[in-house]
Amino acid sequence: MTDPEDSPARDSPARSGLVRSRKGKVIAGVCEGAGRYFDIDPVVFRVVLGVLALTGGLGLVAYGVVWLLVPMEGEEESEAHRLLSGRVEGTALTAVLVTLVGCGLFLSMLGSAGNQAFSLVLLAALAGAVYWSQTKRRTPETAETAPPAPQPPPAPATAPWWREPIAKDAPYEWGPDDTPYTYDRRSLREWRERHRAARHQARRDARRDARPPFGGMLFLLAVAAAVIGIAVSWHSRPLGTSLEIGFGAALAVLGLGFVVSSRWGRLGGGTVFAAVLVTALLVGSAALPKSIGTQWAHRTWAPAAVADVRPAYKLGSGEAVLDLSALRPGGKDHVVSTRAEVGAGQLKVTVPENVTLRLKIQVGLGNVQLPGDKRTKDVDVQPGVERDVTIQPADGLKSAGTLKLDLQVGVGQVAVTR
Repeated sequence: MTDPEDSPARDSPARSGLVRSRKGKVIAGVCEGAGRYFDIDPVVFRVVLGVLALTGGLGLVAYGVVWLLVPMEGEEESEAHRLLSGRVEGTALTAVLVTLVGCGLFLSMLGSAGNQAFSLVLLAALAGAVYWSQTKRRTPETAETAPPAPQPPPAPATAPWWREPIAKDAPYEWGPDDTPYTYDRRSLREWRERHRAARHQARRDARRDARPPFGGMLFLLAVAAAVIGIAVSWHSRPLGTSLEIGFGAALAVLGLGFVVSSRWGRLGGGTVFAAVLVTALLVGSAALPKSIGTQWAHRTWAPAAVADVRPAYKLGSGEAVLDLSALRPGGKDHVVSTRAEVGAGQLKVTVPENVTLRLKIQVGLGNVQLPGDKRTKDVDVQPGVERDVTIQPADGLKSAGTLKLDLQVGVGQVAVTR
């Protein structure tokens, strides 16, 4: 009989779906599986992902996401599917940790244009290599010639054995060795591997179902940790820092719960959703300007003379009024400079009518109103407002000097009036 492993058809097996490889893997089999699927040396994927991980974290993000979404060879469920169904295991936690670390590195290097450009060029080169490999794979298929015309089978040289007369007292004879049935060893080996993986998964599911659920208690502990962290730092830290402490404490509790559940408990998909939500809130709180305080206040500054003007005025959150209407700069070439900053709220500046204004305004999210604006009652909220303008004195008045003002508001409004 013929061995299917020695047949020519086995030399070029058909490509199956993308799976993580069990053989030749270094960490989770992602690069080995991608190399087998795209017909590219896995070392290429390892080098590219390693460089991307060191230059901006994108390599860790990509590796972690593929680890979560792509199933292992011989299995039907991915790590993400197990997490969402409440089956928390060590491999899934490691994949989540790798993804979160990559996201942290990527967010920390957002301001580095060089790293981002290099990462994009490297990703484009890898995409080009994959596309070239797929084009090269498809080229021989399109160049194949038409199959030969069907031919009738050759006539047998001798009569088949079943047509021969049976001699009396002759022993019973079995069929010839060239029977059409062949023994597929590779298929049997693959079936054994799938059967072994299914039994292993069934044992893991049975152990998981036997664990006590504690997702509700873990959620309450995370909420308590967030409240305590925010309350302790509310009066001594900016708003963004206080929220970071609270959400970081909640995320730490959830992470500890995942570790505990991998051995001694069971969690549901709601806990995974809560962890993702807390992570998003932590990232959002880190993006808040550090100038935003936690106490809403009303503050008024009204210097009576040029000598009383301070270099800077600052308020965390609230309504601030900078009244400069009593200033007399003392000449056309005289310049008075100051800076005013409000984290969240309104900054209202009043200036004399006979001065030239040189304004540099920055608003993270909000509105700017200047002298001469026609629609003073309309509020047009925009992100990232930056204005650098020069406003001359009112009609008919000579300039008595120049006021150079640097006005900054994180979230809110800047209003300049005469």
